[in-house]
Amino acid sequence: MRAKIFFPAAICVGLTAFPALCAEDVSALLERQTQAFSDAGQTGDGAGMAKMLDDNVVFFNEGGDQATKKDMTSGGAPPGKGVTIKMTVEDWHCAVHGNVAVASFIDNQQMNFHGQPFHAKYRSVETWMKEGNAWRMIGSETLALQDDPAGVALPAKTLDEYVGTYAAAPDVTFTFARKGSDLVASLNGGAPTVQKAELRDVFFTPGRARARKIFLRDASGKITAFVNRREGHDLVFKRVG
Repeated sequence: MRAKIFFPAAICVGLTAFPALCAEDVSALLERQTQAFSDAGQTGDGAGMAKMLDDNVVFFNEGGDQATKKDMTSGGAPPGKGVTIKMTVEDWHCAVHGNVAVASFIDNQQMNFHGQPFHAKYRSVETWMKEGNAWRMIGSETLALQDDPAGVALPAKTLDEYVGTYAAAPDVTFTFARKGSDLVASLNGGAPTVQKAELRDVFFTPGRARARKIFLRDASGKITAFVNRREGHDLVFKRVG
């Protein structure tokens, strides 16, 4: 199996007149290795991961945490009882630059957690370098892709409570209006966009799940402002009309 995997790359050594063919073969090899690396990570196969990592790999996971080769390959364990995880490499792209290759892809994670399905996607950019006869990962960075949360339907009377104009500065305003059963928002008089309620007083723009609009109330329950929250940080818009 090892000879079969590395045979196409070996052919490319003498095919300098056909770089596209060589790049295609390296790309296919690295796609297989990437899938194998993802599989090893889900099963806690540290030894399998170690074979594909450079000793000085620079690795950041989807939480922004940096890990060394030792961190990733020691102490791993398969999922606990009642948990199954499958990772599938999708949307593969690879650019080969001599003995270095840069790949981007999506890890599509399907988990069953004690009978409950869980789905997530992660976008990674990884850099590989050919070391002798093997390609090893020298860099990796992953982002968790955001999906829209489940929404709730709020009665028209509740939606009307949010209607009004809110300002972060004299020249930066959001205006909210009710349009049928939807709440819509307009920034500085621009085109309105539909806002969906995640729960009471918490809204998001479909397709932009990184941010939330969280409405604030005073002691009497009257809405006085909303905060535009992204990555845990807030911009405050006070109600002005």
